[in-house]
Amino acid sequence: MALLLRVVLLCGVADLIRSLSITPPDQMMIEKAKGETAYLPCKFTIGPDDQGPLDIEWLLSPADNQQVDQVIILYSGDKIYDNYHEALKGRVHFTSNDLKAGDASINVTNLQLSDIGTYQCKVKKAPGVANKKVLLTVLEMTSPVITVRNATSEYSGIYTCTVQNRVGSDQCRLNLDVVPPSNRAGTIAGAIIGILFALVIIGFIVFCCRKKRREEKYEKEVHHDIREDVPPPKSRTSTARSYIGSNHSSLGSMSPSNMEGYSKTQYNQVPSEDFERAPQSPTLPPAKVAAPNLSRMGAVPVMIPAQSKDGSIV
Repeated sequence: MALLLRVVLLCGVADLIRSLSITPPDQMMIEKAKGETAYLPCKFTIGPDDQGPLDIEWLLSPADNQQVDQVIILYSGDKIYDNYHEALKGRVHFTSNDLKAGDASINVTNLQLSDIGTYQCKVKKAPGVANKKVLLTVLEMTSPVITVRNATSEYSGIYTCTVQNRVGSDQCRLNLDVVPPSNRAGTIAGAIIGILFALVIIGFIVFCCRKKRREEKYEKEVHHDIREDVPPPKSRTSTARSYIGSNHSSLGSMSPSNMEGYSKTQYNQVPSEDFERAPQSPTLPPAKVAAPNLSRMGAVPVMIPAQSKDGSIV
């Protein structure tokens, strides 16, 4: 009886060894920084009795424990389905191209704080079934802020900042150059003075241009101002000459006896309007000459016609 029981136990142990199993991961808890890639291992072995189709399933149990487990990636019927969880869509991938070789590990890229939770790997190949869990923690390296108060030029220089936590470390360099404050009042006053000076110059230029245009316009009006209503002045010299010439032509018909009267009358009848502006010298009364003396002087007797008051010859 004891021998039979021992044989049964040995056979049970052998069956357990030969069935599907998942290799325990080296770390049950994985910590990564935000933005990095997390590797979640899941390697399995298949027993000789596991003849069913291979199914692999990864599930996420959120850290708040208020949501149900969600499938994030699935392998079934030689096909991969990774559109189950919207928050991880496009960021979860199997690391192996041949899952039947015994590697169901996945990579979660561009980690976010919402990715924190427990990830469970389930492998099924009937009749064998196995599963393992791993905890993923995402840490955020916050950017440190240094405040320097009442800074002077002595604070100028290169500063190095190093941040370190459980998931790694990071370092940055900062060049600080402290510049004393400028005289803002003087700058504003200078700007105002410059603007006023520019306005004065512009006003002066505009004034000169307008003045020059007015002068040019006035000169054009003066040069082109032709008065057509004023007649040209009369030719006084020609009028006087024509009048005297006509009188000389008529002297040939006059006698010596009436020459004296004619001389007095005719030359006093020259229109004064023709000579009103010409300077006149005082006229002396003509000297009376007797007729015999005129003959001795070579005078020619002419006939002088009589003249009425209005100047017409009778």
